[in-house]
Order: sequence, then C-alpha cells, then structure tokens
Amino acid sequence: MQYENFLAPYRPQLLSVFRIFTGLLLFQYGVAKIFKFPVLPYFANIPPLIVVAGTIELVFGALLLLGLFTRFAAFILAGQMAFAYFLGHMFKTGSAVFLPLINGGTAAALFCFACLYIAAAGPGPWSLDASLRNKA
Repeated sequence: MQYENFLAPYRPQLLSVFRIFTGLLLFQYGVAKIFKFPVLPYFANIPPLIVVAGTIELVFGALLLLGLFTRFAAFILAGQMAFAYFLGHMFKTGSAVFLPLINGGTAAALFCFACLYIAAAGPGPWSLDASLRNKA
C-alpha cells in the first residue's frame, strides 16, 4: 500500500510532539486545580485527594512537557489516570458505570493509555532526556 509509510520518516519528531501536547494538557489540569487558573467552578473547592492529583499533574505534567525523566513521569501519570478513571468516574455513583461516554471518564482513559505509550516509547528526540543523553 502506497500510504503505509506516509509519515514514517517523521515518527521520532511526532512522538516528541505527542509527548509535549500530552504533558501540556495534563499540566493545565494541575495549574487549574492548584493555582485556580483559569477560574473554573468545578475546581473551586477541591477535596484533598484532588489537590494531590493536581500536584501530580502539575509536577509530572511539567516533566513530561520538558521530556525530563520522561518514562518515569509518564508511568506515574498513567497510574494516576487509571486511578482517576476507576475512582473518580467508574464508581462515582457507588455502582460501576463502565462506559467512559456515560461516566465522563473519556479524558482519563485516553490520558492513561497515552501516558502508558509514552512510558514505553520514550521521549522522542526533542526532549531534555535526549539532550542530556547526547552530552554524556
């Protein structure tokens, strides 16, 4: 098939772009939860567990964004997103609602598997990890 390798030459760079945007999106959740910016009613008076989640998203999202300790940061975030899906979405009503479309957990499920992929694939060439590896 002629389109099979359409973007193959750009895979390493696209991995970096994927990591950067995944990190940026998670980082924004951390900023909204911890620093209340932008002001969102949903994050106005968050319980302590959500403060911990926001701190993880802020710190590890920033690491993911920069590509520093990428595999470790992505693995921690994948675990946090799995925890968020099961605790915050699937069982939020007391009984199990598995479908993400119904329980509102689509983003958590997608972030979980995106971060798991990044943990396995690595940071890509546009990262601090790659820069540090090249200097050693």
